[in-house]
This record gives sequence, C-alpha cells and structure tokens, in this order.
Amino acid sequence: MLTKIEPEAVDARVGAEIELLLKFDLGSAFTGLKLHSSADSRANEAARRLFQKGLISQPDGGYLTTRGWQAAEHAQALVLFLR
Repeated sequence: MLTKIEPEAVDARVGAEIELLLKFDLGSAFTGLKLHSSADSRANEAARRLFQKGLISQPDGGYLTTRGWQAAEHAQALVLFLR
C-alpha cells in the first residue's frame, strides 16, 4: 500500500537527488557517473545521500544499484509524464 507523501517532502535535497538520478544513462548498465570534488556541492551532497540510501555504488557517483536503477526509471517516467 502506498502512503501519502506531503508536497513539502519534495524539498531541495530530494530535488537534487532526483536530478542526479536523471543523469544516469539507463540505456547501458555499464555507464556510471563520477562527480569531481570541484563539482557543485549540491550534487556532491546528493550523491553521498544516494550512496547512503543504497541507490548508487560510490559516494561520488559510480553505478546505479538495482534499487537505484528502479528509482532512476521512476524518476525518468515521472518527468516524461509531467512534460
């Protein structure tokens, strides 16, 4: 059963995580991301949170985990629906 998510739950942190998930190429499981230390701090922080949640393989990017792949698919589908 799905639980209701309040609109304010989608704050800047969640938005940054979604933006990062959208950067992964779902056309290839062998394509990852590498964030450099000079990258936007918002993106680096989002990557660390996604890693802590088990969605990506490294705190600075890496590859999507199985759960991360599902999250990225849902993020892309949501953006396509809203366009």
